[in-house]
Amino acid sequence: MVAKFFIPSVNVLGQGAVEDAITDIQGLGFKHALVVTDKPLVNIGLVAQVVEKLNAHNIATTVYDGVQPNPTMTNVNQGLELLKQHGCDFVVSLGGGSPHDCAKGIALVATNGGSIKDYEGVDRSAKPQMPLVAINTTAGTASEMTRFCIITDEERHIKMAIVDKHTTPIMSVNDPELMLAKPAGLTAATGMDALTHAVEAYVSTAANPITDACAIKAIEIIAQNLAAAVANGQDIDAREQMAYAQFLAGMAFNNASLGYVHAMAHQLGGYYDLPHGVCNALLLPHVQQYNAQVSAHRLRDVAKAMGVDVSQLDDNQGACAAIEAIKALAAAVNIPKNLTELGVKAEDIPMLADNALNDACGFTNPKQATHADICQIFTNAL
Repeated sequence: MVAKFFIPSVNVLGQGAVEDAITDIQGLGFKHALVVTDKPLVNIGLVAQVVEKLNAHNIATTVYDGVQPNPTMTNVNQGLELLKQHGCDFVVSLGGGSPHDCAKGIALVATNGGSIKDYEGVDRSAKPQMPLVAINTTAGTASEMTRFCIITDEERHIKMAIVDKHTTPIMSVNDPELMLAKPAGLTAATGMDALTHAVEAYVSTAANPITDACAIKAIEIIAQNLAAAVANGQDIDAREQMAYAQFLAGMAFNNASLGYVHAMAHQLGGYYDLPHGVCNALLLPHVQQYNAQVSAHRLRDVAKAMGVDVSQLDDNQGACAAIEAIKALAAAVNIPKNLTELGVKAEDIPMLADNALNDACGFTNPKQATHADICQIFTNAL
């Protein structure tokens, strides 16, 4: 089987990475950045800090700060209009997955034309997007380095999965100093998102030895550091380890793809406007319970990576141990107990299942599901 490995050509990681990256950006000759971000980062002064650094390197900036937690087609169109008005020659995304995804949508449409919904699915674009530098402020989505772009279609109330080699940023930046003092709830949700990426990539039908190595190491680091990062937002060591872990998980799923956790979570986010990481965390053990029918041996490896002694466990026991370890970590970082707490309604499940089965992320799940299977998994998570 031929495997392709997608990753930005330059990836800057570690304390002080932003300063180093901006020097590199200046060397690329860019003149005017559209900075795509959200209002919370504006309010805490982080956007102003990065803009000041860009300006000090003779790079002009226009800021679009209207990105919503689940970025929409409207957000993409608004940012694109600003980009055109000010003649920007590249895009900088600053934040977590929402600004990165919105920026990808803007950059892709800027060069390919049409509407972002034209690119729903896999590799639908003809041209590379406008150059994008993604500066990360959370440790979870890995959107700063992937070819995945998730945009909400407000009319259909669904999240569109755009998986396209042309949405890969030219540079990713992971500086743990930008991740300090983030709220515990956000840290927990994004950390569980990273765990989901790693687990789904490891059991994916498109996994290979490279993605396996990335996924297992990511799981190990998350199991060892997420609770500490949640407990103390100023723990720079835990933050740095989580930054590496989410990047490794991104390397894994960017190339092995994902599964039904994401296919289903996208529907919850699109329909109810719920936080993606929390939806993933709640669905992850239930989807893996379904996957254990065919992937018990792989889930046993997940249990081992999470610190479980599996030496005396067979594959099925190991899979059960993995699921319990996932639940225990979610509880330790105060993830809600079930989907009912988030307002998900049983009567909506058939519609959610319909849409989940059309989501590109489900294509590499280790066991393909029927509509009834997806409905049952949703029901189990209520």
